[in-house]
Amino acid sequence: MDMTKESCRKFVEVLASNAPAPGGGGAAALVGAIGTALGNMVGSLTVGKKKYAAVEAEIVALQKQCDALQTELLDQVEADDIGFVPLAKAYGIPKDDPNRDAILEEATVTACAVPMHVMELCCQAIDAIAVFAEKGSRLAVSDAGCGAACCKAALQAASLNVFINTKSLKNRETAQALNDKANAMLDKYCPLADQIFAQVRANF
Repeated sequence: MDMTKESCRKFVEVLASNAPAPGGGGAAALVGAIGTALGNMVGSLTVGKKKYAAVEAEIVALQKQCDALQTELLDQVEADDIGFVPLAKAYGIPKDDPNRDAILEEATVTACAVPMHVMELCCQAIDAIAVFAEKGSRLAVSDAGCGAACCKAALQAASLNVFINTKSLKNRETAQALNDKANAMLDKYCPLADQIFAQVRANF
């Protein structure tokens, strides 16, 4: 079931239950979409204002990019649920089945794919929010800071859903490659999100 089509209250209730999904990956995707939308709102409050006419074309283009990011992040809520299904089934395979390890390994790599993609999308969103914070309406700059904070949280949350899976991989080269990719995003974009937040906070 696509939980993004349910109410916010329903999503949170199911998240708090013992249902297997949504979990951390789906929650990260939703928070990332919310953060992206907050940045995008700054764009909406900038376009059409004479004061910002010089940057309007850039802001409009950025809004289109963020519209796509929001949609893609929301799509990852259900995708994370679907991506976890093979892993859940693999754990149910009898331990004496000679194919269990190979199936489990493949399913674990599959389970990493969506949270890794969520991380990539959050990085793109933070890049966009940096521009909204710098060039967007000063009346809405706090929303850019909120968006950066949300996307950073989503980025970090998604990374944990990568790391918990790579820890169990037998192929340590694959695990290391995935870990390196995730850590590179954390190392670059968490400080950038913090910088945006600090710059916004300095306005008050």
